[in-house]
Amino acid sequence: MRVSVVVISKNERALDGTLTALADAGTAAAAALPVDPVVELVVVDASQGRLDDIRRSHPDVRWVDFAPVPGKRITIPEQRNRGVRVASGDVVVFTDAGCRPHEGWLEELVAPIVRGEESVTCGVTGSLGGPSVYDAHTVTEDYVAECATINLAFTRAAFDAVAGFDEAFDYCSDSDFTWRLNDAGYRIRRVAGARLDHEWGGARRQAKRAWYYGAGRARLYLKHRNRQRWATMARQDPILVAYPVFLLGLPLTLRLRPYPLLLLLPLWRNRRHQPLRTLLDHLCYGAGALSHVAKARA
Repeated sequence: MRVSVVVISKNERALDGTLTALADAGTAAAAALPVDPVVELVVVDASQGRLDDIRRSHPDVRWVDFAPVPGKRITIPEQRNRGVRVASGDVVVFTDAGCRPHEGWLEELVAPIVRGEESVTCGVTGSLGGPSVYDAHTVTEDYVAECATINLAFTRAAFDAVAGFDEAFDYCSDSDFTWRLNDAGYRIRRVAGARLDHEWGGARRQAKRAWYYGAGRARLYLKHRNRQRWATMARQDPILVAYPVFLLGLPLTLRLRPYPLLLLLPLWRNRRHQPLRTLLDHLCYGAGALSHVAKARA
């Protein structure tokens, strides 16, 4: 049994600490799992040499130089596909630069796959340096409809069954990937003990991320024109519905001045979870979704 842990990167200096932590996690997993797996670390690097000092600091890592794609600035799904293709593992694990695994993370994440019980698993992701806007909602189900690649493991057979990540996406290709896995009959097992933390960055970085993920989420629904998914969108993705509608309604302020006071409701609902930062995140998310819909209709 071989397990490949893949990290894609462009300019993330935090990759250095992550690789050190992953090497330790791999050693612990190899000792703890009953099949004595070989754990391989793979980096798919689009920095064009800017991270070469980190590369030299980790000679045991399989380093893949990723060349720019003409006409495409964001190459996340392309790097993910490249990482799986060059990896030698029967099981592929994804995480992100800037992550720090908890003790036992890797063996907990891959154990259901190694035992033959599951084909896809995901773990639990927290925040380094204290709570963030991403900690407001906790998933408790044993199986989930989707998850991000920040804490994800799958068999090569599952990857091949859905032809990998859709390279038409910039962001949210991981959600699309796991939606298609579910559609193909693969259940995604949530493993509560497979925990890691991530450094999300400051308010500006979070706002930028929210914009891109709002756009990616809109692309996701436009691709999956499934009646059931669209019917449950307001319940499953309320932010994707409520905030674009609110932004579209802003001209009403000219005649209905109290209209912006509607924002008091999400401020109150998120009063224990950084309400102002959460509101900014959601507004950027909604604006990103509107921008993609506008481009798609143009």
